Amino acid sequence: MAIIETEATLHDAHRDNHTHRDVNGGWLRPAVFGAMDGLVSNFALMAGVAGGAVSQQIVVITGLSGLAAGAFSMAAGEYTSVASQRELVEAELDVERRELRKHPADEERELAELYVSRGVEPDLAREVARQLSQDPEQALEIHAREELGIDPGDLPSPMLAAVSSFGAFALGALIPVLPYLLGASALWPAVVLALVGLFACGALVARVTARSWWFSGVRQLALGGAAAGVTYLLGSLFGTAIG
Repeated sequence: MAIIETEATLHDAHRDNHTHRDVNGGWLRPAVFGAMDGLVSNFALMAGVAGGAVSQQIVVITGLSGLAAGAFSMAAGEYTSVASQRELVEAELDVERRELRKHPADEERELAELYVSRGVEPDLAREVARQLSQDPEQALEIHAREELGIDPGDLPSPMLAAVSSFGAFALGALIPVLPYLLGASALWPAVVLALVGLFACGALVARVTARSWWFSGVRQLALGGAAAGVTYLLGSLFGTAIG
């Protein structure tokens, strides 16, 4: 009885600790990329315009215009990209579905050979392939995973990717504009808030990817700060040359 209880306890502990995050979802990559892109690009854009010694109103209009244009561009790009990828996968699934219907024996033998190549005994591999091939939809799912490396039931959603990237970009791009909307009349409050946002975004990504939060935060801070510094310098040079 003690052995059974111990085994049960170990099983429960393994089940509770052996969990994984969803790495195939369609929201994480566009959301993370959108937030980073929104913050860095709009911060750099506003810094470049401010470097040209323009009025506060022009800087604010630039920031809001950059937010709107970038968010719609990101959403359209993500929707088109993910929709095209999904259509390609669905086309390949149709090819595999036709092959399973026209040549079921060949597809079953192909699956058995695949299992044999991975170390399964030939007789067992043939029996497993035979049983899995009884259900056409299950056979399609198995072949898609083994041959194409995809899960037909877990394809990314174009709309989810578009909405995620739109909202994330807008949120990131709002950070450097926010001080102006709250009454700031100089660039430095936007710079401080944007740098804090860059570090926070980097640290937040590290929470998802299990990387060091401070390294990820400092890396994002350095990259975003460098982009804004270069565009500010260019804005200053252009402003002097045009003026």
